[in-house]
Amino acid sequence: MNGYGKLTAVLIAVWFALVLSASAMHLFKNDSNRVGLAVGLAALAPIVLFSLWFAASDGFRKFALSLNPRTWTYVQSWRVMGIVFVIWEARHVLPAIFALPAGYGDIAIGATAGSVAWKLANPGHRSSFILWQMLGIADLVIAVGLGTTVGLFSPHRTPMVAVTVLPLSLIPTFLVPLFLIFHLICIVQARAWKGVSAETRQTATTVQDFVPRGFQSHRN
Repeated sequence: MNGYGKLTAVLIAVWFALVLSASAMHLFKNDSNRVGLAVGLAALAPIVLFSLWFAASDGFRKFALSLNPRTWTYVQSWRVMGIVFVIWEARHVLPAIFALPAGYGDIAIGATAGSVAWKLANPGHRSSFILWQMLGIADLVIAVGLGTTVGLFSPHRTPMVAVTVLPLSLIPTFLVPLFLIFHLICIVQARAWKGVSAETRQTATTVQDFVPRGFQSHRN
């Protein structure tokens, strides 16, 4: 692990410790039907900081893009734990308008992550790989959006307080932004595959042009 790898690991550990401590002190707790501003800021801040660091530092950008996209796609398999939202909705702990789309969306992404990592994480399936990553981001955005606006749609339904206290508070404040960052890295990596594929085809064409026509005819 290089310097950026160690630094990134330390920052992720510090980030987790901060949100865990804040959750333990009930800084994210919100008894209203919305997740609340504190949770929203905790989810957004890491994404903004990552984007700024990625854009400003060539070294960090090269490190991030050197990571194996299959690995970060496999990590999304953990999102099958979205079944927790569905279970808690059935127990009337979370409102259905939030828990069902967020839960089933996570289950779908988590259940397909393994096959996507195995079959689509290559230049030959670039478009499908990017599409799946974008669907993963859309699921996270929809979940956070519903969580922060559920009070507007069903003000008298089950409140969202369970997502603002431990253990579920770690999902919007840590796991959601972390998974979204992994999606972003994979998309940037996959966008570069087009150039690699084109260069490979151009090289193959150039080599073929240098092969004597007689030899090509003999092979055929």
